[in-house]
Amino acid sequence: MKLVNFIAKLPRSVITAFALLFCMLVGVVDKISGPVYSLVPLYLAPVVLVAWFVGRKTGYLLSCVSALSWLVAEITGRHYNKFDLAIYWNDIMQLMLFLLTSLVVSALKGALEREKDVSRTDLLTGMPNSRHFYELVSGEIRRNHRYDEPFSIAYLDIDNFKTVNDSRGHGEGDKLLRLVAAIIAAAIRETDTVARLGGDEFALLLPETAKESVLTAVTKVQQQLRNDVENSWSVTFSIGLATYLKSPSTRDEVLGRADRLMYEVKEENKNSLRWEVVGV
Repeated sequence: MKLVNFIAKLPRSVITAFALLFCMLVGVVDKISGPVYSLVPLYLAPVVLVAWFVGRKTGYLLSCVSALSWLVAEITGRHYNKFDLAIYWNDIMQLMLFLLTSLVVSALKGALEREKDVSRTDLLTGMPNSRHFYELVSGEIRRNHRYDEPFSIAYLDIDNFKTVNDSRGHGEGDKLLRLVAAIIAAAIRETDTVARLGGDEFALLLPETAKESVLTAVTKVQQQLRNDVENSWSVTFSIGLATYLKSPSTRDEVLGRADRLMYEVKEENKNSLRWEVVGV
């Protein structure tokens, strides 16, 4: 797994160059070893590598290079008759195998990525779901402990959302959830994340936010929701905001504080924001 992660972080040009070099090296070894030993799996290895980490088109390119390398090794090292068509037929078969492998590997990679995206996306709003959000928070905790970069978590709950479902129907309730998600996403930075945790509860992750800027950012979200939602839908918003200059070690502690602040707002007057700074 560590090796896979290491390769995934490399530039695609580096992976492609390495695969080309490896392919040519296999051809040289194949020529020297003679006809007794088959090296087909070694020709296939760079095709699989680039098809997975770079893409299908580059996989096709490596397929052609591998087939050509095999053909050169056959012609120069195995003493076929000059006019023997078998060597070219075999090379075409090798090429078809390499191309098919590249197609299958790249298709599998794409399917896994799509499944990964679906498993981390809220299907109603199109925003990250709780699973993805928790992963991002864990990453911010590690970054805070290593580099002392502050970050903030905001929990947001729609007050009286049940009334919308009861009076207007669940279809309208879903429409409201999508609207809220879109408004929040438009009001925050590209580096920030809004996620739907479930029901009518949303969460924001705001990396690298100092004490003053985070309050400005979340207040902007709050004001935008008031302008675009509250009057039309007869709902309000309760928000709990926690800024971590030095975060706790566990994700549950980090998330729990913002959640508690949000519920404190709901238990009092609702329609408000409560903010707390941790690690001053």
